[in-house]
Amino acid sequence: MLQRTQTPKAVYIHIPFCTNKCHYCDFNSYVLKGQPVMDYLDALEREMERMVQAVPPGEIETIFVGGGTPTVLTPEQMEVFLRRVRAYFPAWSPQLEFTMEANPGTTDLEKLQAMKEGGVNRISFGVQSFDNGLLEGIGRIHNTDDVYRSLENARKAGFTNLSIDLMFGLPKQTKAVMEATLKEALALDLPHYSIYSLKVEENTLFHTLYERGQLPLPEEDEEIGMFLLIMERLRSAGYGQYEISNFARPGYESRHNAMYWRNQSYYGLGAGAHGYVHGQRHVNIKGVQPYIDATRSGLPLLEKSAVEVHEAMEDFMMVGLRMLGGVRKADFNEQFGMELDDVFGHVLQRQCSLGLLEGSAGGYKLSERGVLLGNEVFGEFLGAVKNTSKIG
Repeated sequence: MLQRTQTPKAVYIHIPFCTNKCHYCDFNSYVLKGQPVMDYLDALEREMERMVQAVPPGEIETIFVGGGTPTVLTPEQMEVFLRRVRAYFPAWSPQLEFTMEANPGTTDLEKLQAMKEGGVNRISFGVQSFDNGLLEGIGRIHNTDDVYRSLENARKAGFTNLSIDLMFGLPKQTKAVMEATLKEALALDLPHYSIYSLKVEENTLFHTLYERGQLPLPEEDEEIGMFLLIMERLRSAGYGQYEISNFARPGYESRHNAMYWRNQSYYGLGAGAHGYVHGQRHVNIKGVQPYIDATRSGLPLLEKSAVEVHEAMEDFMMVGLRMLGGVRKADFNEQFGMELDDVFGHVLQRQCSLGLLEGSAGGYKLSERGVLLGNEVFGEFLGAVKNTSKIG
């Protein structure tokens, strides 16, 4: 089976430091002040060294540096970090996509030049909204002026592959506010936009407020209206909706995220990072100092588990159907050596009859209605593999 032998062509690296913690964020991140940043980068190097000894890399097609806010690193720290990435993953595809997440206001020209010289060729800015009141209400420290300045600096440094993240369903956000944000966002004429709905996660300020009944979220109809508006505006502006939350001009789709959506293997490095290598998923130790300490004696693993074949099949469907192109029967057969319809025919037929999926000779994809009810569709594949004893 492919998962058991595939050498990852993708690398995810986690930088867990932030200038502050946003009200909705449950990511593994820590306020920068007083953190041992260089010790952390040294620990990352130790993990990279051990990881590539255990699973030697081949040609790397995508690298993604997330956080936290990777761009809180100083230009000098950034240069050191990127030099080490290149040292341990030296074989880069000529078409390598190297993305770094950034927050507006943390990217001056010197830092962006260090990123460019270190091999980064795509930046994803966490903008979230073009309404300053809304930004303050969700705990962001930047304002819209910072967004324009950051994008201008990125272009000066030579970056052309730029993306911004936006959010909908935020407290006190209305369809009209969303429309104004979309107008400003599209005026930037960027090649890529990611637009996510707010999820109230545990261990966040928003969750505490929600439990107290003090989080003024939009009504469900208003939130659906925002999503329909987003899809209509982006499509009419010439962007393809290639995944539920992602829109791109042709050729600018995120190739790294597609590795996840196609259930491909990837290296996961850094505190709290997830990886998927040789059919095994792992999660790293989350705390900064515990992670640093763990790298001194081995790989900094919190847990590691083999993915059973039926689980991998379910994952293939649940993440693959997020792409609006859907899942391909040939890809399923290549990964698992079985026919997609033999394994999931009962679920696929039911979802097609409900008008949530559309089938073709090549595979299956969400219908227009299915896009709005994606999570319900994906949930149908959990535990759906029958006769697991006959598989793999």
